[in-house]
Amino acid sequence: MLTRREFLKTTALSSAAVMVGPGLMMKLGPRGPVFFQIPGGTLAPGDVTKYALPLVKPPAMPLSKGSNKNRDKYKIGVRQLTQQILPPPHPVTAVWSYGSTDFPGTVAEGGTFNYPAFTVEAIWNKEIQVTWFNELMDAGGQYLPHLLPIDQTLHWANPPGGMAGRDSRPASPPQDPYTGPVPIVTHVHGAHTSEDSDGYAEAWYLPDANDIPSGYAPTGTFFDYFNAKYSHGWEPGAASFKYPNDQPATTLWYHDHTLGLTRANVYAGPAGFWLIRGGSHDVDLGYIAPGVGDDPLGEYTEIPIAIQDRSFNADGSLFYPDNRAFFEGLNPAGLGSSELDIPFIPDEACDGLPSDVSPIWNPEFFGNMMVVNGRTWPYLEVEQRRYRFRFLNGCNSRFLVLKMTTTPRSNNDGFNTPKLSFWQIGADQGFLPAPTELDYLLMAPAERADVIVDFTKLPVGTEMFLVNDGPDAPFGGIAVEDISDWETTGQVMRFVVKGATSVDNTTPPEQLALPAVPVLGASTATRRLSLNEEESATVGVSEDEGSIVLDCENGEVFGPTAALLGVMNGDTGVPLLWSDLITENPDLGSVETWEFHNFTEDAHPIHIHQVKFKVLGRGVDGTQSPEAWEGGFKDTVIAYPGEITRVKALYDLPGFYVWHCHLVEHEDNEMMRPVHVGPVPADAPAQ
Repeated sequence: MLTRREFLKTTALSSAAVMVGPGLMMKLGPRGPVFFQIPGGTLAPGDVTKYALPLVKPPAMPLSKGSNKNRDKYKIGVRQLTQQILPPPHPVTAVWSYGSTDFPGTVAEGGTFNYPAFTVEAIWNKEIQVTWFNELMDAGGQYLPHLLPIDQTLHWANPPGGMAGRDSRPASPPQDPYTGPVPIVTHVHGAHTSEDSDGYAEAWYLPDANDIPSGYAPTGTFFDYFNAKYSHGWEPGAASFKYPNDQPATTLWYHDHTLGLTRANVYAGPAGFWLIRGGSHDVDLGYIAPGVGDDPLGEYTEIPIAIQDRSFNADGSLFYPDNRAFFEGLNPAGLGSSELDIPFIPDEACDGLPSDVSPIWNPEFFGNMMVVNGRTWPYLEVEQRRYRFRFLNGCNSRFLVLKMTTTPRSNNDGFNTPKLSFWQIGADQGFLPAPTELDYLLMAPAERADVIVDFTKLPVGTEMFLVNDGPDAPFGGIAVEDISDWETTGQVMRFVVKGATSVDNTTPPEQLALPAVPVLGASTATRRLSLNEEESATVGVSEDEGSIVLDCENGEVFGPTAALLGVMNGDTGVPLLWSDLITENPDLGSVETWEFHNFTEDAHPIHIHQVKFKVLGRGVDGTQSPEAWEGGFKDTVIAYPGEITRVKALYDLPGFYVWHCHLVEHEDNEMMRPVHVGPVPADAPAQ
């Protein structure tokens, strides 16, 4: 039986078109196997015109009243809106996103609510206070259900569980998708801030709707804990967080971080850039970014670019799978007759034991269309000058391998041949030691790359394509047999060169002198940690006429059922659940080295909250030098299968934080663990 993961990584094909699993087909070209089409919704990618809409450049978020020379204030809500993500004549798409509650309405209505959200422009060492509102309600104040199917069998926020059962895996959960009010809590990814402002996964809150069902928990366990500990006085439906912005100038981003819901909440839309500028670790490079009130389609030379993969239905709605059969390659869009005919939580499985397979959760998700700044396959007219692009991989599971080429198709060797370099000057947590010329950008989900692209020598009318050689599959490393479909996810956006309207006074990137990277002290401790994958303990399966069925006698173990973090015991990884006792407990003010031992088949982007870290090395023994683009500080690092990845960080703020995989499907099903810096308070809630 060929599992979906095996299918996605299949290379040993010998005919022009090969069925490799029920309803799954690959084709062979001069470069080897590729998808005909990644399964998705009822709208086929081939029915969507590429390069029909111009790139949107999110303006800066406007300040709220009460801002002063010492503190900037924002009131930012999450609302449902409709937006033209697909080009006309396709319908608009319902999404969620952030916007200033002082300037309501969508951009088309003269407001600030947009997918992706407007950019928060932060000044180094100047505090920002944001009141984050959950406004997922209709005009009558009634809650809006989720746009996407939500699995209630995970360890999740679980508002229906009430105050006693919130933030838990229900004992007898319903298999149907959750349709109640949606919890949120915002995390500024990479922010150096206190525990109560970090967006802790159990600090969520429901909207202040007038129809919250009786018995539902309106807030998460740590919302109440932080509210009481710091005497915040947070009201229903909102929380006020503070950010000191005392870290080097860099590219951060903000998104939802609710326990067991991050994959769906972020896929629905809420995310935006958070840029820190100024201080001794910044330099004015002379590029112009969109400011408050600027035209999203105006001319700018510094542009944040968020790349995401999405799938859609013919009515314009977002598609996200509502059953585990999607990952197995069975019945991916509700078509055909193949099935995943096995028991799910909490039904009985083999030997009378309960199933441990969630019915809706999928281990990874790969969309079949590329969305950039809220539009499918957009275009950007660029002058004959240099541009600064702040790239973000905002995908749920997809690794990107980005290149600039003169054609959207790959060459006969499989990979695209780059025709224009990226000059990377910064990464997750600030500038690199020096500009680094690269043929490609490898970006895991949540990673950022601050780059300069020089169009000065290209003739007017030249078309350049930003393409993606990253796979339509779980990532284990760059390999020619695992690259994207050149007709769909292999294309990202198009650039068209036009004449310069003014002299470009920016410094050529190879001549730039970047600020010195801050020095990090010597490590005083090393933690050996594990990355693990779980298979079912109670479900065996076999293939029967294109379907996967329960087979307790002779079947293979079904999986994966979850991804977990853990600790090392000798050479063995010991998987731990979110609810297990805290094992990552650095002393306040300590510098620690963390080693990630990856026992899975996938590369995992590992993110540690609160800290910026130095990548020390990786490889089978952890001594291989970091990549050139990892020379500065980072907050997310790729941990490859079968390798040890080593990072070093200063833990200088006390309290509760987390570390997790940023494949958000993994994060939502146990691949996240609590961290506490300093002694754990005796009155702290249990996880």
